Amino acid sequence: MAASAVCFGNTSTCTLCFRRTGAPVFSPRTKAQAQAVSELGFLTSQLSGTKISDYNLSHSITAPPFTPPLQPIVARRICPFTGKKANRANKVSFSNHKTKKLQFVNLQYKRIWWEAGKRYVKLRLSTKALKTIEKNGLDAVAKKAGIDLRKE
Repeated sequence: MAASAVCFGNTSTCTLCFRRTGAPVFSPRTKAQAQAVSELGFLTSQLSGTKISDYNLSHSITAPPFTPPLQPIVARRICPFTGKKANRANKVSFSNHKTKKLQFVNLQYKRIWWEAGKRYVKLRLSTKALKTIEKNGLDAVAKKAGIDLRKE
């Protein structure tokens, strides 16, 4: 199987070949390039300043493991008791021009007395869920929704 060569920069000064394994191998053609590769462990391309590693070095440069950036915790606009979430609708102008908009749920922060725990529980719930809790009780609605009130 023939190795395909891809060159970065001047073809008379460097070659970059791919073996069967797919690992690129850099082979310098001049003594200055060989010395630069042995000292630095990489060679800079003339096109974009990209570093080309030499995988034949015994002292290879290792990068730290990739860790994704931390995402801020954002409260979603979903009622945990009823599962209600935003509805996609059209906003219709006088000329009957339709543009997309979101109709959000009416979420409220409420302190509700929890009889089994003998304390208040602060919840963010929809007004529909609040009416359901008044009718059926907090324990019954939380059990149906699968919510554990002890950890809140």
